[in-house]
Amino acid sequence: MGIELLVNLSYVAAAVLFIFGLKMLGSPATARKGNLISALGMFIAVVITLLDQSIIDYKWIIAGVVVGGLIGALVARRVEMTGMPEMVALFNGFGGVASLFVGWAALYGFEATTFELIIIVLSILIGGVTFSGSMVAWGKLSERISGKAMVFRGQRIFNILLIIAIIAASVMFTISTGPATSIYLYVVIGLSLLLGIMLVIPIGGADMPVVISLLNSYSGLAACAAGIAINNIILIVAGALVGASGIILTQIMCKAMNRSLSNVLFSGFSAVSAGGSAAKIEGEAKAMTAEDAYYVLEAAASVVIVPGYGMAVAQAQHVVKELQELLEKNGAEVVYAIHPVAGRMPGHMNVLLAEADVSYDLLLEMDAINPRMDTFDVAIVIGANDVVNPAAREMEGSPIYGMPVINVDMARNVFVMKRSMASGFAGIDNPLFFKENTRMLFGDAKEMLGNIIKAFS
Repeated sequence: MGIELLVNLSYVAAAVLFIFGLKMLGSPATARKGNLISALGMFIAVVITLLDQSIIDYKWIIAGVVVGGLIGALVARRVEMTGMPEMVALFNGFGGVASLFVGWAALYGFEATTFELIIIVLSILIGGVTFSGSMVAWGKLSERISGKAMVFRGQRIFNILLIIAIIAASVMFTISTGPATSIYLYVVIGLSLLLGIMLVIPIGGADMPVVISLLNSYSGLAACAAGIAINNIILIVAGALVGASGIILTQIMCKAMNRSLSNVLFSGFSAVSAGGSAAKIEGEAKAMTAEDAYYVLEAAASVVIVPGYGMAVAQAQHVVKELQELLEKNGAEVVYAIHPVAGRMPGHMNVLLAEADVSYDLLLEMDAINPRMDTFDVAIVIGANDVVNPAAREMEGSPIYGMPVINVDMARNVFVMKRSMASGFAGIDNPLFFKENTRMLFGDAKEMLGNIIKAFS
């Protein structure tokens, strides 16, 4: 009884640490501490679980911990901030395949009831979908495969037939004798991997932040099912927390894009609504030099900076912070406008700016910045495209029509830093580039910002 009480108390302590850590992850100011607290909770949960299983030989477990720890530490230290979305996709995928293996392993060593077999097949199914879907997301984010929505004739019918086949195979698995060796087990695993691929390939690159958070939720649900399968309370709690937080974040991001989750999942982002066709965007972009930009900024009383994925690619966050400090010394108010889906993963811009020690108080959400956008003398757009595209307000035929965007075109002057006139991840043109108050600064964002800083000095 004493050992059982100690195990349960340890699980309660781990669950409390999970919850507090998750709460602290909600703010960049406390996110690092929250991550450490959650890691401590997981360490306690793993150690207590191992000690509670009366394991005699730990050599394979220790070997796995050492090899996995070394690989994780090496990859985490070498990954660049631009590669963080891909890293998150891989984390989701590995979490899913781990749950698949846990569910699979639960078939051995005892006679499972029908209910337990249903839970096991859910763990295997959700884990397989999460793994293969995350691998496709990783491929799209890393541009190893095309980021465009991949659709083909009869795709929805194929998916429906695939789901029917999965249900049939799952039923046959649960009623078969010797489920651990049943051919239907391998059929379910194979079909679940195929379903994960089919769910993600029709989703365009601009929706990847939503997909990443949704797959994160899937990995939590898979872990929760695996916990039920092996009757481990703390795995159920951890999986439920990850699953719930992931789906909440997904809903928040869908709301920020003014789209339903079903619309994201079941239609390519590039599909134009039948109600109209996108108007052709015509005009001439007006370029300017860093020296010209300096003269405008030197006289500005208020500046809003809108970061995007281009800032991550250029690794320009530290130079942005330096420009911010120069503008503030010159007497200007400087704030940052953060769109919920800017970048390639949830919170991408927040992470980058936190790395550069930008004060969290200066990071304003879209709903806070838009009402006062017309009061800013200059809006500097650094590598953002789709999230500042006024076509979302002005062009009913546009694929992003109705999506809330940061209304930078309403500022008195707009500086857009881009390497070229190429479209963003959504693959659509941006009329912002041709507005009367917009000036383009072509080139590497870090280099361009450095030239403006030199002009200040």
